[in-house]
Amino acid sequence: MGKEPREAVTPENLGARQERDAATRPRPTAEDLRADGRFEVAELCVPGPPDGPDVTLVSARPSGLVGPLPLLYYMHGGAMITGNAWSVLPRILREWALPLELAVISVEYRLAPRAQYPGPLEDCYAGLVWAARHAAELDIDADRIIIGGKSAGGGLAAALALLTRDRGGPGPLGQLLLCPMLDDRDSTFSSHQMTGLGMWDLTSNATAWKALLGDRYGAADLPPYAAPARATDLSGLPPAYIEVGSAEMFRDEDVAYANAIWQAGGQAELHVWPGAYHGFDSLAPRAALSQDARNARTRWLRRLLAQSGTRSRPAV
Repeated sequence: MGKEPREAVTPENLGARQERDAATRPRPTAEDLRADGRFEVAELCVPGPPDGPDVTLVSARPSGLVGPLPLLYYMHGGAMITGNAWSVLPRILREWALPLELAVISVEYRLAPRAQYPGPLEDCYAGLVWAARHAAELDIDADRIIIGGKSAGGGLAAALALLTRDRGGPGPLGQLLLCPMLDDRDSTFSSHQMTGLGMWDLTSNATAWKALLGDRYGAADLPPYAAPARATDLSGLPPAYIEVGSAEMFRDEDVAYANAIWQAGGQAELHVWPGAYHGFDSLAPRAALSQDARNARTRWLRRLLAQSGTRSRPAV
């Protein structure tokens, strides 16, 4: 990959990294995502949070299915500072939407530091509430919504599960947390063990959290919706799938989060992939370990959906 992608993100180079990401990260159009008619795709502009802008949702589903379909409500990765809602969809549609007969909504939340906490999370919550309220027109099942995301998106999904529980919002069927970014304090053993190693390290992580939290970075009274590892009450949450690599800085905070869910009486399936680094399955998709990880996620989704009701049938 060369040296540049592995250079730490710092406050000094953050702006340049964001510009490069916006210019180089794939952003498939709706027509691209339709894949010659295999999927129905729409870009939706829905009301955002109070005093916030509207939120763009990218909605996609396999063509020719009679609903209501279960929904995967997905938040992209990018450390809260990069990424977009479109780039993650081709793989999600191919690997989950088609075989599991899922509808998918990907959220274009605002990025830090232009938008700081709670802006990005409130974008995700506003989109979730809108989707649940408009389930009939979206042809989705409001009782079978799975929230999920990867890295920063996994952290947002965990925060969204806490927020909607406490606000009495739409109750998710499950939460899919892939190498989630959960803890702003960077005090775990693995966060220091992996300093200067891998694709994402302590310097980059601190830069991203500071961009998101601003003056509240490291505050003792930071709410759990900002950094879910801060939560002291993990009861009443939907079943969680949590995965992380053994060779990435998020290892210990993610393992601790699964353990806290168990201690609160909840359900969590935890996978720590040996030797895996942050983003391993995207960078080495054909590796045997990457294939095992993708298969494990799919099996969990399939079990969760099977336990919640019958699958949708193809249109006549």
